[in-house]
Amino acid sequence: MNSINSSDDLRTDKFSKYIEEFEIPFTLNLERGDQLENVKVAYETYGELNQDKSNCILVCHAITGDSHVAKHDENDVPGWWDIMVGPGKPLDTNKYFVICSNILGSCRGTTGPNSINPKTGKYYGADFPVVTIKDMVIVQKYLIDHLKIDKLLGVIGGSLGGFQCLEWATQFPDKVEGCLPIASSSRLTTQGLAFDVVARNSIISDPYFNSGNYYENDKKPDVGLALARMLGHITYLSRESMNDKFEIDRNSPRDISTSFEKKFSVGSYLAYQGEKFVERFDANSYITLSTALDLFDLGATKELLSENLSKSHCEWLLISFTSDWLYPAFQSLDIVEALISHSKKVSYCNVKSNAGHDAFLLKEDIEHYGELTKSFFNKLNNKSKLKGDVKKLDSTVKIGLNNRIDFQYIAELIPEKSSILDLGCEEGELIEQLSTIGISRALGVEINQNNVISCFAKGINVIHSDLASRLEKFYDSQFDVAILSQTLQAIKNVEKILKEMTRVSKSSIVSFPNFAFKPMREMFYNEGKAPKISGWYGYNWYDTPNVRFPSINDFLEFCEEKDISIKESLYLDTLNNKKITDNPNLNADSAIFVIS
Repeated sequence: MNSINSSDDLRTDKFSKYIEEFEIPFTLNLERGDQLENVKVAYETYGELNQDKSNCILVCHAITGDSHVAKHDENDVPGWWDIMVGPGKPLDTNKYFVICSNILGSCRGTTGPNSINPKTGKYYGADFPVVTIKDMVIVQKYLIDHLKIDKLLGVIGGSLGGFQCLEWATQFPDKVEGCLPIASSSRLTTQGLAFDVVARNSIISDPYFNSGNYYENDKKPDVGLALARMLGHITYLSRESMNDKFEIDRNSPRDISTSFEKKFSVGSYLAYQGEKFVERFDANSYITLSTALDLFDLGATKELLSENLSKSHCEWLLISFTSDWLYPAFQSLDIVEALISHSKKVSYCNVKSNAGHDAFLLKEDIEHYGELTKSFFNKLNNKSKLKGDVKKLDSTVKIGLNNRIDFQYIAELIPEKSSILDLGCEEGELIEQLSTIGISRALGVEINQNNVISCFAKGINVIHSDLASRLEKFYDSQFDVAILSQTLQAIKNVEKILKEMTRVSKSSIVSFPNFAFKPMREMFYNEGKAPKISGWYGYNWYDTPNVRFPSINDFLEFCEEKDISIKESLYLDTLNNKKITDNPNLNADSAIFVIS
């Protein structure tokens, strides 16, 4: 049977020798009214804390994770995020002091149901109280205080770890510089909740569960816990990844010893994962943590979500995965939209992946989400070198990057300290150019994933989205200037985009190549072939991104018909870097319009 990469492949029941322990020196009051005494917290640290303690990143783990996020040395047991944490990796321990603590209610070193209740001298078992994400984060906050760290450079985590990130940003807004939830949401979908309900029922229905009091018994609810994990693994994988690995040899199961059915390859895989999981995890902890996950709700409505997120002061990056149906991309976008409505600094990327929810733990897509993570913390770490949302370029720069002469002219049309929305921002060159005039903030919208990653590597806030669906989410006059630069010819719904632009901004700038330019006409007439010349038109007919071929006269006629007001116009010969006044429809290769 073909193997399938799993986030559990290298996990063991062993504990790292580098685990440290902190005990909260007072009674912990829980959100739902209960109390816990002598709460112990297992944690591990990586890298060195700098002199002003400003380089600390807190990693928040998912439901079955623990404090051992990565190996400390070659002889250490594998960590659950070795691909992300370590020297030279996205969370570079040569630069950052990384902390990961086991969450409250777990069974991997921090106080949980398998701990001894100091009041009874017996295992908590069924007496362990309901805990929430807020309780978990408060415990983490006590740990950070214990380490005498005033403010975190950032918090990062996937899935349930993302919930903790959201809680940090909203409950302790002055303690966090940056928040990076990955494959997460503001609340679990009802479909996801249903899977958790079935998983918990599989555990409590196990004949050896004994109402949660099984620690001193020979038999444990292993079958119920294994079934819960098997069900969980189905939700972590995508349809594509399951088909790729199990469809071809579905009748050739892995040769393993198991009491579960293994007639099919996918069945033997799930059986293996379920039985392996039982070796390192506790059934009561699974119930406790999945319940906390299901109870988390930062806003059942967009209004409530917006209100709660308004409390945050940090910079944000949200990452989702295209094949993740457990935490679908629209949930990350709900958070993004709520943050944008309060003009928070936020970026977002929906990483193309076939791996499903587990993508953030696997190496297949680390090139993309790892690069985004690296750029995010680089930006926070170098914050003093940045101006607003973007890098400050050398003020002597006069001409646009990559020979984009139109950038210079666009910059001249924008007042200082303006807020900018760049639609179809590509790799962010225009925003970089505009930073020389001292804009107050900038946000790009871009559909191409690689361009989004390039923008973010430059410190530019960018939303990974198509223009039509993103524009309608902005409120009226949210930006001073919206820009559509050399993109008009590539969009489908021209009228909708232009009218939405003028709604969300006080002033809008549109630039596009003029397809009535004299050399274009001559080439088509003389050669009888689709024109291909240098500059804006350097594409073959079969691979051009252009879906329309507007001329200056076309645009003027369109604006008159649609009652769009043209406030200013510039016509350019970009090859010779000069303005055109004589018959621009024939002699200009590019046009810039200010509209409202």
